[in-house]
Formats: sequence, C-alpha cells, structure tokens
Amino acid sequence: MCVKGDKSLGLLSKIESGHCAVLGLGISNRPLIDVLRNLGAKKITAYDKKTKEELSPYSLELEKSGVELVTGDGYLDSIEGDVIFRSPGIRPDVASIRRAVENGAILTSEMELFMELTPATVIGVTGSDGKTTTTTLTYKILCEEYKKRGIGNVYVGGNIGKPLLSDVDKMTADDIVVLELSSFQLYTFSRSPKISAITNISPNHLDWHTDMNEYISSKCNIFSHEPSKALVLNADSDEEAKLCVPDGLDITYFSSTARSYAETVKEKTGKCSAVFEKDGKIVFCECNESICREIISVSDIRLPGRHNVENYMTAIALTKDLVGSESVSAVARSFGGVEHRLEFVRELDGVRYYNSSIDSSPSRTAAALSALKGNRTVVICGGYDKHIPFEPLAAALCEYAVGVVITGATSNKIYEAIKACSEFSVEKLSIILESDFERAVYFARELARSVSADTVLLSPACASFDAFRNFEERGKRFKETVMSFQ
Repeated sequence: MCVKGDKSLGLLSKIESGHCAVLGLGISNRPLIDVLRNLGAKKITAYDKKTKEELSPYSLELEKSGVELVTGDGYLDSIEGDVIFRSPGIRPDVASIRRAVENGAILTSEMELFMELTPATVIGVTGSDGKTTTTTLTYKILCEEYKKRGIGNVYVGGNIGKPLLSDVDKMTADDIVVLELSSFQLYTFSRSPKISAITNISPNHLDWHTDMNEYISSKCNIFSHEPSKALVLNADSDEEAKLCVPDGLDITYFSSTARSYAETVKEKTGKCSAVFEKDGKIVFCECNESICREIISVSDIRLPGRHNVENYMTAIALTKDLVGSESVSAVARSFGGVEHRLEFVRELDGVRYYNSSIDSSPSRTAAALSALKGNRTVVICGGYDKHIPFEPLAAALCEYAVGVVITGATSNKIYEAIKACSEFSVEKLSIILESDFERAVYFARELARSVSADTVLLSPACASFDAFRNFEERGKRFKETVMSFQ
C-alpha cells in the first residue's frame, strides 16, 4: 500500500538550469517563487485559477519581476517546465501534468523543496485526525526542552504556521522542524522526515483520493523514503497494522487502551518501543516492560478527551530521545488547546458553547463527543461532502447527543444515516435541519433550551467548502454568532 515513486536526484541542478512551473499562488507558493529566483531558476511561470485582476496587485509585482503568468479558466490545460511545483490541492494526474512528467519534468512541491534544503532534523506528523494538536504539542515540548538547554531553534510548519521556505537559510543542523503533513502533500513525496508519526487512519478526503488505498498510500510516504529512521504508529488502528513498513526503522507503538508493553506491541516482531497508560501515568517502555519510565500523569493534561491523551502519547513517542519528562509535564500543565479544537467559547444561561470547527470527519466528531461524555450535548454538524460514510457519525450522535442541528450540503445524508442507526430514538435524539449556518446556530440554542442541554458543540464532521473558505472562517462565524446572543 505504499507509494514508492523515485524522483530525480538532480532537483536543485534542474532548478538552477531550467524552467520552473509553479501551480497555484496560495500562501505557501508565494515565498517559493523568491527561493526559486535565489536558486538561479532561468525562467519561472506561475499558474493560478484566479485571473490577473483577482490576483492584483500581486500579479503586477510578479510580472514586473519577470515571472510569466497563466491565469483564469483552463490555467492547467498546458503546463511546461523542467520542474513543476504542485499545490497540495491539485492532483498530480491532471492530463497536462502527466504529459509534462512523461516528457522528463520533475513533479515536486514547495514542501518537498524545503525538505531538500533544510539542514535541520525534520519530524513529520500525519493521520486522519489529531495532526494539528499532535504537531503543536510536539513543537511546544521541544521548545520547552531547547529553551532549558539553550541548544538550537525549533520551527513548526506544513499545514500550520507560516511557510518555512522563508526561514530555511537561517536553519542549522542543531535545529528541529516539526511538520504537519496532509495526504495531499505526501502524495508525491520521495523524501521522508527523519522521525514521523501516523496518529490514526480512517476514511477521509475520498472526494479527492480515488479510493481508500490511494489515501493510505499517500500517508505511507511519510516513512517510506530516506532519511526515515524512526516511526510512531497507533497500535489501536487496524489500518496501521496493515502498513508496509520498511525493515530497520525504530518503531514505537502507542495505545490508549493497552495497559502493558505486551498489550501495546501485541505480536509485532523486531525491536519495538511502547507508550501506554499504567496506573494513571503515561509510560514509555524500551523493548520490554523491565525498562520503563513514567512521563506524566494523565490528570496533568488540561485538554479534555481520550483522543488528547493519544495526542500526548504520540508527541511523547516522537520526542522520546530528545527531551526529558519535565518538558512534557510543563506543557501538559499549561497548554489549553488550539483554536477551533474543542475551544470553549462562552457560557450563557447555563449552557457551555464549544467550537470544534476543525472536526471535518465523523471520527473527529465522535472523539469530540466522547470528550464531552456525561454532558447533555446539542451538536451542530454538516457541510461539504467528502464522500465518506456517515454511519460512524450517526452512531456517535445516538450514543452521546441529546439533539442535533444538521446544516450544509450533507444534511440529507447525515439525516438518513441517523434514521438508519439501530440506536436512534426520537425520544432520545431531537433533530433539526436548517440550511443556513447562522440560523442553525440560533436553532441549536433554542433546542438546548427545549431538551435541557448543558452544552452546544459545533463539530461538523464535514469540510467547510460548501459555505466557507476554510474551517477557521466557519469557526469564527460560530463564535461571533454565539457571542452575539443576549
């Protein structure tokens, strides 16, 4: 199930002597153009779906500096270049890209060029859920340790933070970079981080990937190539048990259900480490249970929910050889979470409002609801259709929620999945369908009153693109609406 594609070893020489095509002028590809200039690219052509007028004044700056622009409808119809830099959202099998590669072009990306250029140690995090929190935790733990020891700098990027190509000239071999990497970014990777983790695997982004096998294959690229040395895997994930892992990697398994080394690594062969919970402590065991050390108490973790215990386990496994337990404890006691991830908004009339707009899959919503277990929760869900099954969402709603307001393009699919759930009962779960997002938030408040709920949770289980540019915009709209309540 792994993508094993090779990429020409002469990427930098191709850039220095040739024509570079940059597909998409989003935030990450803008500094890329400056770097390509500095590397001596003879010609740069930028392609973007927006027209020059829509890109202005940036398009004027590019043209003045000698960059050729191809914009508007049909911008991908004819691509030329020795090196093609793909934005993550553009599939590599677009006909013109495929033709260019068949004619000898190297297909790569801004993130792959960064991996080629940085002298720093790279830690990569991917997975269906929990990537951003795990990446942030890993970054904060390393910052805490490096601050105490006065060694090097720690950077964070990929799907979060600012583009890192702008900082690559400042980086040294003493530095560490923590990257959140999506399946879109990993699709064409032929170079892996030195240390990596897959938090979990569940159906996601099947509107973009051709099927689940392709989705998993993209994830595999995080560990399948040089200079990969260490890998963290979820022992509770059936999909991760099937991955084709190369021999020789230092593997650490984590489990939030196991209570011993043997339970965590199960029947795995070779040298494996384990991170699990024992007597209320997260422990790390090297090779067998006789060599273990306690890292932190689960009670020290401020973030709610079992999924956040798993996120800490992943971060602990990623940093096991780099930090002391004190650095992990300091972060656990102080870190309150990332915006749009079970973010507390306000309490009004005895009801607590949480923004978890990042929850773009059923498994994320199930985790958020599990974290609020014991509360009487009304959930707002629905959005852009990624063509993933909603049966797991329906099961979680029937188990944990007392009300649900369904909105967005997936409304009918979610409604039908709930009705088909064997645990569904109109007496236990009240349902409202409302196409307008802001009205859905208002209805959630009214529904909370009518069913005596104490929590309203925005956890869409879907992407936002049917109504918003991204999940951040959706979360901010939710917060603004909730804060307007009198």
